[in-house]
Amino acid sequence: MNSFGETLSVPVEDIVFQLRGVESVPWADFLLNPRRLRGSDFLMRWSQGRWSEERLLEALNSTSGYYAIAYGPSSVAPRDDVRDFELYFERLDAAGLGEVKRPDLMVFRQTDASAVRKLVEGIGGESELPFTPEADLQKLLSFAIMGIECENSLWKATEMRNYGEELRPQRRLAGKRGLPKSTVVPTVIIKEEDREPLNTWEEASGIGIHIWHVFYECAYGLSLSEAERLIEEGLISPTEQTFQAPGGPTSRKRIWKIYYHYAYRVGDAADEPDLSANVLLDASGHILPYVAFSGGSLELHQQALDKLAEAAERRSE
Repeated sequence: MNSFGETLSVPVEDIVFQLRGVESVPWADFLLNPRRLRGSDFLMRWSQGRWSEERLLEALNSTSGYYAIAYGPSSVAPRDDVRDFELYFERLDAAGLGEVKRPDLMVFRQTDASAVRKLVEGIGGESELPFTPEADLQKLLSFAIMGIECENSLWKATEMRNYGEELRPQRRLAGKRGLPKSTVVPTVIIKEEDREPLNTWEEASGIGIHIWHVFYECAYGLSLSEAERLIEEGLISPTEQTFQAPGGPTSRKRIWKIYYHYAYRVGDAADEPDLSANVLLDASGHILPYVAFSGGSLELHQQALDKLAEAAERRSE
């Protein structure tokens, strides 16, 4: 699977969920066409992922103490046109860099923002970061205090069926506290395939990585090191999911869904996003309807600000 397909892979369970949530849609004939249905799902995935990362960047850059930039390949890719997005990943694969894993966002102190902008401009802008060896980015990384890996879900976290339930002893966790497999609560997700690359990057750079998972109206997060501790201590069990790529191929992936009980609150929506019907017409005349995410804002929670302050202090030592 190429890196474009990998980036836009959608869990089959999400596709099923979206179909169950459909009541009356003007373009129902398109939804009944499996090929076109897949296209619409991936366009919505692209729109939602782009929107969620923009909200995190805006939230970080609206603070008085921090400055953030898009850093990972998917985060610096074109954001206004899905075809440009695909061509970008084709270029990345052609350069042999499609498999490189870096945190999606990089956070700096606001006092270093001017120096960071100058360094990024010197390599041709954020879009050139994935094509620049990290050996040539050490000056930039010397200013960084935290890397952020972004995830998102099409859920209102506080309205999920079992939101608010307490963890309790589970047989499948050898008596450790957790929730039944059928429970539906907010989780912070990390893919098994990302664990080793992200841990390797963190160790080599000395910059701590946090996973920030954005929901419709809020976001949760935790450090990669804390996620590793929970996994190693058997407090979280893996989940096997089938992912489907835009071209149709499917693959089985192991993911770790970490209960929000172990996470800190990253932020809350100050303004909810707008969801609107959108249509893409491809070069062959194929019409793909999808839901586009836009607008809204996220205000960082004090718990997230505390984590950023701790990270800044550690990097100063």
